[in-house]
Amino acid sequence: MELRVLQYFLAVTREQSISGAAQYLHLSQPTLSRQLMDLEKELGKQLLIRGNRRITLTEEGMLLRKRAEEILDLVKKTENEISLSDEMIAGDITIGAGETDGVRIIAKTAEKLQKEYPLIRFHMISGDSVSVLEQLDKGLIDFGLLLGDLDLSKYDTLKLPAKDVWGVLMRRDSPLALRECIRPKDLKDLPLILSRQTADDQNPIYGWLRKGGEPNVAATYNLVFNASLMVDEGMGCALTLDKLININNSNLCFRPLEPPVTIDMHLAWKKYQVLTKASEKFLKTLQDTI
Repeated sequence: MELRVLQYFLAVTREQSISGAAQYLHLSQPTLSRQLMDLEKELGKQLLIRGNRRITLTEEGMLLRKRAEEILDLVKKTENEISLSDEMIAGDITIGAGETDGVRIIAKTAEKLQKEYPLIRFHMISGDSVSVLEQLDKGLIDFGLLLGDLDLSKYDTLKLPAKDVWGVLMRRDSPLALRECIRPKDLKDLPLILSRQTADDQNPIYGWLRKGGEPNVAATYNLVFNASLMVDEGMGCALTLDKLININNSNLCFRPLEPPVTIDMHLAWKKYQVLTKASEKFLKTLQDTI
């Protein structure tokens, strides 16, 4: 399987037509069609469903699109790292992170580093712990900012001097807003909006909720900003981390849990990984910062 053919395949998936992709790639349509048929023959699977007006992907085609994007991203990342001279401190640093106020530590470090090395560029990719670790394992990101109690034995890590605090995001006109903190029994029978991770009955937060009875989960979320809109529209109260939503001059307020629930955060990277000079400088600057 050639990288060139993977680029052709991705062009077809973007343009949703062989003729459009051929024009974009400056190839003849028969040449591109032949390359795609050879790819399907090589893999022994149909990848494309050729309609009158547009191309759609089979299940195998959707899998190849995902893998092809990852492969080409990794190739580009590798080329950029190798092409830099030994003397130059430059390049891309990609960090995967969950939604956390701890990103401020990363941002402060990045700002300090770029003052000294302006050719370093930072890329933040948001995601939960599962997706961040998956990208870290595949080499698609350099570092992962991870929250909570995770098995990090196969990574090198740096613990950050910050903790996230769990609490409840609610409307200011909610009766719970009169309380300084929220106990499990306070949420009994109330409609709750949980993150996809905390909605798992094996999650510690779900266990905390169960102390007040079986939770009434009205909705789940992936991005807390969307959850805040659901709260504002009266769908329920959202369990989330503090400082993720700016509640100043808004209709919302935040109250911490009682007993308190806090989580640690670690920066992780693959063991035995050869770091670029930019990544080494970032780690050194982060250690100095904290």
